[in-house]
Amino acid sequence: MSLFHATADAYGRYRPGLPDEVVPLLVGTLRGIRRPALLDLGTGTGQVPSALLPVLPQRARLDLVDADRDMLDQADRTLRPLLAGRTAAYHRVRAEEFTAPERGYRADLVTCARAFHWMDRAAVLAMADRVTAPGATLAIMGDGSLWTHPAPWTVALRELIQSHLSVERRAGTIGAYAAPRRRYEDDLADSPFSDVEEHHFPLRRVWTPGQVIGYLRSTSFARPDLFGDRHPGFETEARALLEQRATTEDGLVEDGLFDVLLARRPGGAR
Repeated sequence: MSLFHATADAYGRYRPGLPDEVVPLLVGTLRGIRRPALLDLGTGTGQVPSALLPVLPQRARLDLVDADRDMLDQADRTLRPLLAGRTAAYHRVRAEEFTAPERGYRADLVTCARAFHWMDRAAVLAMADRVTAPGATLAIMGDGSLWTHPAPWTVALRELIQSHLSVERRAGTIGAYAAPRRRYEDDLADSPFSDVEEHHFPLRRVWTPGQVIGYLRSTSFARPDLFGDRHPGFETEARALLEQRATTEDGLVEDGLFDVLLARRPGGAR
């Protein structure tokens, strides 16, 4: 069972999308390519392709990879009205297991947003080397989560979750979450995609209590099944905490960075 099984609806409704500033950066990597192929790993509910589709060339091809059937079904519902004749294929496999869907396939842009930490990163990078064009770009993106955000209201929320589950951050049914031991930059430095440029986009999100509750339902650390029959009680406590914090001067504000690593093979086209 996938780590995010049965959370697709909440994921699609409450997970923040890509910041607007990221879209031209990604699309710019495809400049001059008439029929670009986008490969999105850990696509979830299709947030990356849904942000890019309005500005992708009409002849673009999309391949979306996720191990969770519910996520891919939700992505299909989200993307279908946006395709406008473009081709989208859905691959229900782990990113590490993706293989070229047809002879001669070469991806021009590989994206992975908020998912690289769940993967066998060395295996994913080796796979990307096999299925990409010589000048392809690999974009690793993310912005942390409300679990790691240091604002007073997120700290109080994390402590409430810990009081119900455990001090360790849960990771769905697989137990405790283990943070990556290496930086993504180090993973990339040891891969064929060792030419890396970093981009950091400041972001500010103002949440409502209802949005936070929905977001928690989509996470690996506070999804409903972790609480069992105690989940309604937890949500009652969480909503009361959030409503109280929302009335303070600072409110439910998340200030942070959205980080993008663009990686290419040395000497690859830009």
